[in-house]
Amino acid sequence: MNPSSPPRRQRIPVIVLAGFLGSGKTTLLNHLLRHRAGNRIGVIVNDFGSIEIDAMTVSGQVGSTVSLGNGCLCCAVDASELDTFLETLTRPAARLDVIVIEASGLAEPQELVRMLLASDNPHIVYGGLVEVVDAAEFDATRERHPETDRHLGVADLVVLNKTDRIDDEEHSRIRKAVAATGSGAAVISATYGRIDPELLFDPALRPDGDERMRQLTFEDLLLEEGAEEGAEAHGGHLHAAYESVSFTSDVPMDPRRLMDFLDSRPEGLYRIKGFVDFGAGDRGNTYAVHAVGRFLRFVPRPWKRDEPRLTQLVLIGSGIGPDTLHKELAGCRENAVARQEASSAPDTTQDAAHEQSMWGVLRYVQQPTD
Repeated sequence: MNPSSPPRRQRIPVIVLAGFLGSGKTTLLNHLLRHRAGNRIGVIVNDFGSIEIDAMTVSGQVGSTVSLGNGCLCCAVDASELDTFLETLTRPAARLDVIVIEASGLAEPQELVRMLLASDNPHIVYGGLVEVVDAAEFDATRERHPETDRHLGVADLVVLNKTDRIDDEEHSRIRKAVAATGSGAAVISATYGRIDPELLFDPALRPDGDERMRQLTFEDLLLEEGAEEGAEAHGGHLHAAYESVSFTSDVPMDPRRLMDFLDSRPEGLYRIKGFVDFGAGDRGNTYAVHAVGRFLRFVPRPWKRDEPRLTQLVLIGSGIGPDTLHKELAGCRENAVARQEASSAPDTTQDAAHEQSMWGVLRYVQQPTD
């Protein structure tokens, strides 16, 4: 590696932004670029047709933009070709924190997700499928595009956009219709594509000097405009549409109980992030956990010297019931009696029992690649 290149910190989440023509995907993307929470965002714009209207709308707004205009991404680009574009955006010199793929309005989003999960790029992690829906045209869209229900069914997050154009009764009916498709996704209502970026990615923490030395960004150019526009321009607070739940435990988590919770996590729970102490299951490592929708991954790393052995989790979603989640997670902690019995068992018996208890977790640990 070039010694002048900055060290890679962690895998870059790749978010798929989908939705039929006119749903407001580009508006939502532009909103994310305006309010990127200090992150450097790479964008892959997938336009259908020879004139890249969306690409021209986004062009110049971020420093690392790849526009794919030769047909639908999911049809014209296979996983290995997508890797080529992702490799461009994941080079250390690009110093990106997040990548967003704005899919064509005619794309099959589940194919994009499949391609990302099949990618050989070791620097990315699946960041979720966000399906944008035009609330004012919901019924008409379903009539024109019968595949709408299938798209909603595979989404991790549904953004019900343009809700300022419908009344409360219609709003409630559409939310019920989305749930009736079998979608277990969190549903967030929005106007003008305005959602809180923290739903999709964490705020970036950078030294002040680093921020001063970076190139001028689209967010900087629009800062004054955004201040004039004000938070009330489109109504409501961004954070009001979802809930964030924090859980901390100094008692190790029981691997089987936690996996039971994760395998049956409630509808509307969109993201889980944090670190897990599995105690006797693996005394040498803490496990970073990353979940979005149904996607789940654990990444073990050795405990640091004198690091507090804690489980610290943040759960984000819509209608998720904080008290219930706290109770369920507390029930995933190791039982004191079980810990005592395990500590008094012969060493060989302990080792076998601990290894077996971690099988469910290890299914979601990606094997290192050379």
